[in-house]
Amino acid sequence: MSKRPNPNKNDVVIIELDRPRELRFGHKAIKRIAAATGKSMEEMEGGNISFDDIELYLYYGLLSDARQHNEELKLEDMEDLLDEAPTYSHIIEKLQEAFVVSFGGLAEGNAPAGK
Repeated sequence: MSKRPNPNKNDVVIIELDRPRELRFGHKAIKRIAAATGKSMEEMEGGNISFDDIELYLYYGLLSDARQHNEELKLEDMEDLLDEAPTYSHIIEKLQEAFVVSFGGLAEGNAPAGK
């Protein structure tokens, strides 16, 4: 199966860390997050996540970018890498944005009444 580039890159969010990095939650990243955390897609997107979860989510969301740049990214690197962000709110904003891009209509379509 060959990889075709996505000319629109509509599913990618840029996060500023040590360099601009593509943050993307594709099928593989979501599947790995679910396996590592035991959380469903709804729980992942629910908003109650720990610092460790943030590192884990971003790790899997950044793996594709690291591969494209011939880098070996490790989970234990995430603490230092996230310290490179301009602000902590930037990290959270980009994480939320990437989840919205990935889950988009699914998240909105499954929202409980009154929300």
